[in-house]
This record gives sequence, structure tokens and C-alpha cells, in this order.
Amino acid sequence: MHLAYPAVLAALLFCTGLYGVLARRNAILVLMSVELMLNAVNLNLVAFDVWLRDTLHSGQALTLFTIAIAAAEIGIGLAIVLAVYRNRGSSAIDRLRDTAETDEADVADAENDNADAEPHGRGDAAGNRNTTNAEATS
Repeated sequence: MHLAYPAVLAALLFCTGLYGVLARRNAILVLMSVELMLNAVNLNLVAFDVWLRDTLHSGQALTLFTIAIAAAEIGIGLAIVLAVYRNRGSSAIDRLRDTAETDEADVADAENDNADAEPHGRGDAAGNRNTTNAEATS
């Protein structure tokens, strides 16, 4: 068996997965792209195992280990994506800003904006009173 055929296929799979990780903004598509990259690695492991005629088949054993790790990774990844989707209503990666580091000046500006806001129930500039549903029905 020629080693070039599976190596070229694995390189194409890996490049497709890398493009998906770098270009996509949907978290589920990014996870699918990571799976493509892992499958390219698995293809290389099996191809080199066959090419080297390893008697222990360590490449195939490592492939099974990689498949098990990938299954656990996709399960945890989908659980995180579903939790984010339930909280935010979107699974877009660009909109996730809670994990980003904030500058101290940004935190100070946010605290100043909250201090300038009127307390709940006082009314707005036109004199309209803000009421909750419990106050409106009683």
C-alpha cells in the first residue's frame, strides 16, 4: 500500500477542519471541525501502522484511545454549547464576552453608569411611574 494516498487524504481533512475552526462562528460547526481534524490524525495513525507493519498494532490502539477521547470531548462540548444557547439564545462564538478579560477602566465606567441610573419604581423623566405586574394588579 502506498503511504501517499492516506497521507494526502488526511492532510486534506486536517486542512478542511482547520479552516472550519478558524472561519466559522457557530460553536457546533467549530466542534465538528475539531472532529474532522481528529479523524485526520486517526487516519494517519492507522496508515502508518499498516505501512510499518507493527506487530503490536500500536497505531490502531492509539486510534481507539483517540476516538474515546473525541467522544468525551464532543459530549462535554455539546453540553457547554447547549448551556450557552439556553442562557444567551445564540451559539455564536463572537457574542461570548463574559469570558473575555475586562480592563479596569471598563469596569469603572460600568459602575459609574449603574450609579447614574434611577432606582426601580421612581419613574422616568416624564413623571411616569414604573410598576411591576404585582403592583399593577393590586
